[in-house]
Amino acid sequence: MNTNNKSLFDKRVFYDAIKQSFIKLNPRTLIKNPVMFTVEIGAFVLFLVCIWILLGEKSQGSFGYNLTIFILLLFTLLFANFAEAIAEARGKAQADSLRKTREETPATLEDGTIVSSSSLQKGSVFICRAGDIIAADGEIMEGLATIDESAITGESAPVIREAGGDKSSVTGGTKVLSDQIKVLVTTQPGDSFLDKMIALVEGASRQKTPNEIALTILLAGFTMIFIIVTVTLKPFADYAGVPITIAAFISLFVCLIPTTIGGLLSAIGIAGMDRALRANVITKSGRAVEVAGDIDVLLLDKTGTITIGNRKATQFYTAEGVDPLHFQKSVVLSSMSDETPEGKSIIELAGKDPKSYGISNPVFIPFTAETRSSGIDFDGLRIRKGAADAIRKLCEEKGNSYPLEIQEIVEKIANNGGTPLVVSENEKIIGVVELQDIVKPGIQERFARLRMMGIKTVMVTGDNPLTARFIAEKAGVADYIAEAKPEDKMNYIKKEQSEGRLVAMMGDGTNDAPALAQANVGVAMNSGTQAAKEAGNMVDLDNDPTKLIEIVEIGKQLLMTRGTLTTFSIANDVAKYFALIPALFITAIPALNGLNIMQLHSPESAILSAVIFNAIIIPILIPLALKGVAYKPIGASALLRRNLLIYGLGGILVPFVGIKLIDLFVALFV
Repeated sequence: MNTNNKSLFDKRVFYDAIKQSFIKLNPRTLIKNPVMFTVEIGAFVLFLVCIWILLGEKSQGSFGYNLTIFILLLFTLLFANFAEAIAEARGKAQADSLRKTREETPATLEDGTIVSSSSLQKGSVFICRAGDIIAADGEIMEGLATIDESAITGESAPVIREAGGDKSSVTGGTKVLSDQIKVLVTTQPGDSFLDKMIALVEGASRQKTPNEIALTILLAGFTMIFIIVTVTLKPFADYAGVPITIAAFISLFVCLIPTTIGGLLSAIGIAGMDRALRANVITKSGRAVEVAGDIDVLLLDKTGTITIGNRKATQFYTAEGVDPLHFQKSVVLSSMSDETPEGKSIIELAGKDPKSYGISNPVFIPFTAETRSSGIDFDGLRIRKGAADAIRKLCEEKGNSYPLEIQEIVEKIANNGGTPLVVSENEKIIGVVELQDIVKPGIQERFARLRMMGIKTVMVTGDNPLTARFIAEKAGVADYIAEAKPEDKMNYIKKEQSEGRLVAMMGDGTNDAPALAQANVGVAMNSGTQAAKEAGNMVDLDNDPTKLIEIVEIGKQLLMTRGTLTTFSIANDVAKYFALIPALFITAIPALNGLNIMQLHSPESAILSAVIFNAIIIPILIPLALKGVAYKPIGASALLRRNLLIYGLGGILVPFVGIKLIDLFVALFV
């Protein structure tokens, strides 16, 4: 999927958001946001007051003053709606581009009949040849093909998909570039991966997360408290002989409730899913992104995530009495037909072209799971290379001994996290090749970042415990699961969860599905099996095993953005309190002059300035809500101190400055 960032003020997105801002004024829509709903009630009451004044009421101030406050409250609502609408509009723009991909596509059935993609049912089978668009999501039953997935992932490089294994899944809307495949449909019409993506990016299937619901309840509680505070001010004002207008009471109430975070809360949640989407991660719910920010334990596969995945030959060891050049020739010839990365790396390390030896009529012995070795026969020579125990057994069956120094070399390589390949010639040991699974550059630094976040990293590998421990120490992971089977991953996740921890895991195979379903955050590879994608609550379109680290950071950024803007919003109320309360009562109660820190021009200018500031701070903070607060892995306590300093103290000081500057301007007209 093309996830290029759209500008915040992209013309089409911007105009669509303005239109939605007015539509969202519908009380049935706004009641879902209790804070802004009370602001709408206040605006409606002021509208009635304006009509009352036109009918001759003199005690509620001038018509122009009341109308100005009504308009400011209306703009406060529109700005809050705009924050949510622009986040949704960006998602809808992406959904529109995805709909262009989801077109009616012809599908060729096994008997040669051509049908529409919409008529394919779960369990149907169709054939795709080079140049065909894949008609529906499915699993490859037969064949291998090169697939262009750029319509879905945005990545122009083609990928290979084949029957069997963990890379058999194909997505409707992608294109076959070569060969032929037979595909089994795995979804019903309207329930494809692309359909789900469209619903998600539109926000149609988005529900509020538990954290968001809890914060909404908290804000509603604050709103109730300030309703009581504002209402009880009326008898105090009457007792002090201070005439306070309805406009002043409503302005005080609107300025004291946390309207800033109330207006931005939905936008922050939508933007969190949007940031995940721009990282090419499809989230099945906002909850998944949010939970990612609280993850305690991270399970990562060794191969392809921590290590490069292709083991490379790093050193040759010759047996006693064997000429190194002779060993080099033998090991190169044994790798002539070995097309694996390991085999190619052996020839690369030797620096010799096998053809330069000029052998004739060679017989290549392929690797099998039974023999666990491969090699070559020519001119009466039998050269084999393979696992240490397999070659040892082969030699001892012919009555040849297994040299002690070879055993010591094998153990040394294994203890250093490598894989030893023992080489024999006519059933006699002639040396050992050391293979090393290279740790990815920079992975140690990424794990260090996770440690600073307080996250425990766990490496999952099928290697023996010695190799697993070596790689774990070298990469800097906290723990490892060696010789891992599917149930081992599942049991580890359950154990961590039983101790109150949240666990994230990434996988791509059917055997990963149980663990992905059990994990609090399960990230499935898009190239993986349908079972894995159904079990996880996120899908990584890039098939990048290290994406899990980025997802955790996106989750933490979402939680931190919500927390910092909540802090800023509540801190704002302190400054607005010092602007409004003295202005309302200072004439009747001179003792309150000590609270009149801002020395505002008049009660009317103070109220107007506070309401204006309360309205304009929302659009000013929209870019921050959508982009997110910059996240740094510096630990929870340090992060809390930093946020309180910047957004807590800043939330108090900014309104003092802003309201004073607005008052200087408003005083010219009041």
